[in-house]
Amino acid sequence: MKVKDPTIIYPAVFIIAAALVGTGVWAFASDTDGRIESSARQSYVFKTYLKDDAINIQSKDGVATLTGTVAEDSHKALARETVANLPGVKSVNNQIESKAAHAADNSDVWISAKVKATLLFHRNVSASKTQVEVQNGIVTLRGEAASQAQKELTTEYAADAEGVKGVKNEIRVVENPEKPGETFGETMDNASITAQVKMTLLFHRSTSMLNTTVDTKDGVVILGGKAKNAAEKDLVTKLVTDITGVKNVINNMTVEVVTVSKNN
Repeated sequence: MKVKDPTIIYPAVFIIAAALVGTGVWAFASDTDGRIESSARQSYVFKTYLKDDAINIQSKDGVATLTGTVAEDSHKALARETVANLPGVKSVNNQIESKAAHAADNSDVWISAKVKATLLFHRNVSASKTQVEVQNGIVTLRGEAASQAQKELTTEYAADAEGVKGVKNEIRVVENPEKPGETFGETMDNASITAQVKMTLLFHRSTSMLNTTVDTKDGVVILGGKAKNAAEKDLVTKLVTDITGVKNVINNMTVEVVTVSKNN
């Protein structure tokens, strides 16, 4: 009986095994990429704020590439933040182009976009029912509010947008309007909440320079980073609590301690 040369058999076995392992790894990566693409499209942000934009999502080995066009510059950043916080995403290559005409910093058009973006994610104001006009840095608000408190909160948020010099609030308080922000509160995905939190802190002038980390688990937002003082930390908590989908806020930000040296 002739015995086969083991030096021929073993390499063949190794090649087959390596091929099987490689196939398994490829299948796993493919499944992960598919979940990333599907999760992005089904996210609250993409189905709500970005539903009218033409955004394409393609993931390869956890690297998500975004292409297409959006109506506003802020939508480009919002799409990137949402996808970046999805499970399995290693990095985001954002190639989205904005159709909005470029506005000079601190121009009335630029300020108007900032105010609208500042109001967008807060559930206790109604961005969809608020019209924003800006002239020489003075913001005029019109539309409807559910209560006097909501009207005043809209003023507060608009005044905190970058570039705003003053606010004239001509919003009407109406009886029994629809309450904003309640529809998707219980079904909001964590990636969408995290993206909204980051964008909100960026748009508000009082918090735009903060180095804040954001993590969301089952609607509970965990904040880290540094605040200049307790008032700044409290403001961050207040703003984040009012974001659509947030169930609770755990603010672990540390307050910077300023030491004053005494001259002897």
